[in-house]
Amino acid sequence: MPIYEYTAQDGTKIELIRPMADADKPVTDPEGKGRTFTRVMSTFASGGGGAQVGGGGGHVHSGMCGCGKRKGSCGGA
Repeated sequence: MPIYEYTAQDGTKIELIRPMADADKPVTDPEGKGRTFTRVMSTFASGGGGAQVGGGGGHVHSGMCGCGKRKGSCGGA
């Protein structure tokens, strides 16, 4: 099941694992404070465990494999 992120007007964020069919259904305030939580677009970043190429912040520059290594060095294309 996917993880969805929800936020309240006061900026409180929660994450819930829910079926896709329930993604936009109302979310009960887990702390019982009566807040309304609405689904927001989740963002995430992924990065490798090794050295960064080109001093980037977790992204891969051209000339590299999708795994972050030089083309051909990981056994891929």
